[in-house]
Amino acid sequence: MSGNARGDRSTRQEEEKNLYNPRSPSFCRACVDLSTYKKIKPESRTASPFFLDAKGCPLDKTSLGRATWALLHTMAAYYPITPTKEEMKSMESFINDFANFFPCKYCADDFKKNISIYPPDVRSREAFSGWMCLQHNLVNKKTGKPLFDCSRVMERWRYGWADKSCDLDFQDI
Repeated sequence: MSGNARGDRSTRQEEEKNLYNPRSPSFCRACVDLSTYKKIKPESRTASPFFLDAKGCPLDKTSLGRATWALLHTMAAYYPITPTKEEMKSMESFINDFANFFPCKYCADDFKKNISIYPPDVRSREAFSGWMCLQHNLVNKKTGKPLFDCSRVMERWRYGWADKSCDLDFQDI
């Protein structure tokens, strides 16, 4: 099998050089927002399967970001109220390992920088959820998105909104 087939490992230098080139075998779909490509070449949207937004396609940077933040915030919201030393150590390791293996290199490098400035606060569920919100807001600020009110993380990621819009209707079950 050729070393250039999509999915095969290429040298790190080649990979980094071609991460953003959709025609390259090293292309990193998780490193780009596909809507950028759609704006640049809208006629390609129907001509190439690369631009299809069909279910089951690999995630682009935006979709990966949304899914990642949903996972991380939910993990923080369900983190132990009073974690053991072992749980704290495991979560710190997870965050650092996560940063090392995140598919979007630019995003991973940015996250590593942020966690070196603001190390994970894993002392409690409240502390970890607040820390996660801070990390997300650093990204939101950088990308020009609105900041989230960190006092509402548990409402957003664990209990549901006070207006009961997230409540399940058990009458239909």
